[in-house]
Amino acid sequence: MARLLLFNKPFGVLSQFTDRGSPTLRSTLSDFIAVKGVYPAGRLDRDSEGLLLLCDDGRLQARIADPRFKMPKTYLVQVEGDPQDADLEPLRQGVRLNDGLTLPAEVARIDAPDLWLRDPPIRARKSIPDSWLKITIREGRNRQVRRMTAAVGLPTLRLVRWSIGDWSVAGIAPGQFEEVSSRSDSSRGT
Repeated sequence: MARLLLFNKPFGVLSQFTDRGSPTLRSTLSDFIAVKGVYPAGRLDRDSEGLLLLCDDGRLQARIADPRFKMPKTYLVQVEGDPQDADLEPLRQGVRLNDGLTLPAEVARIDAPDLWLRDPPIRARKSIPDSWLKITIREGRNRQVRRMTAAVGLPTLRLVRWSIGDWSVAGIAPGQFEEVSSRSDSSRGT
């Protein structure tokens, strides 16, 4: 059976094991994971947090990361503004980005989740409200959720990937990982 790690990637960490070509030293997966032979199944931007799956099986990596398999990825997203249901409808229909129309997303307003503190914290502006959304997509374009929310006038302040398929980051502290069964019907649910 393939090895599968659920890693809670902190803000500011690159989703790769080395940092080539940077004039400044940046934090990478090697600062947190000493397991040999596992590689990220997909990416998570440096300024995003949450679930990053790592495995040692190329077919499993492809099933997780390749958009043609449409594996759902759920994000908890803090946005600038106070969106009403009508403001979220374009996300549910698909948003036109510079690389084409996105697939429809599942979107709901949620109460502020009980998450770990982010370092550095999100900037707070007294004159501009912020809100939390739960967004599920089935694609994996570069910075897709951030681009989608910006396209509808809701800039993303904080983005936490909460789950991929049946695997969730619930209960895993930032910078920590847990090894689980590689079966997609894992008992570790969202």
